[in-house]
Amino acid sequence: MKKNIQKKSLNNQNQIVQSYLKYKICVSGSADTTYCSDDALEKSKAIGHYIVEKNGVVVTGATTGIPYWAAIGAKEAGGISIGISPAASEIAHVKSYRLPVDYFDLIMYTGFEYSGRNLLLVRSSDAIIEICGRIGTLNEFTIAFEDQKPIGVLEGCGGTSVMIREIIEKGHRGSGKIIYDTDPKALVERLIEVVDKEKVIPMPKYDYVAPRSGKRSRG
Repeated sequence: MKKNIQKKSLNNQNQIVQSYLKYKICVSGSADTTYCSDDALEKSKAIGHYIVEKNGVVVTGATTGIPYWAAIGAKEAGGISIGISPAASEIAHVKSYRLPVDYFDLIMYTGFEYSGRNLLLVRSSDAIIEICGRIGTLNEFTIAFEDQKPIGVLEGCGGTSVMIREIIEKGHRGSGKIIYDTDPKALVERLIEVVDKEKVIPMPKYDYVAPRSGKRSRG
């Protein structure tokens, strides 16, 4: 009898723990979107929304441009947005790096500048999504590739992301765990499927309801 009670208590505890679990999806892309496609920002915003819709948290480098719009999409969908800053403090983040503080539930100030921040950003995430991009985005991509992280590439947005297929081909290191798609929703859904295969603890089922329609619920 006692063992049955303990087992039931443990099962209840595991259910509670699982109910709080969320996918942590990094959105990586250009802070300066000059060289991105005209619809890149709107697609980034859609990516943020669909990550929340799939029970995910948006994680970015707390910067402008593509990552910022993904954060906007996450917050407008009623979700959580986390920024990992290269700066050591809020004042340095705002005044020295000139980075935003809105649309973030939490900003972690690393003090590791961009290269160190990129490493923490990728390793804090279950997967990474590349949108447009410049050198910094490529750096985050190579970290994710070396760490064998699932990677989603939103094609058709310009920038260095258009080079990913060629880099993989000429790198002669295998194809990695890379998903390519032009549709934001399809990309997020396909990427989550890859993440699910690697999760030690199964993620809870999740029924998304838009903020204006009521509270989100878990099935």
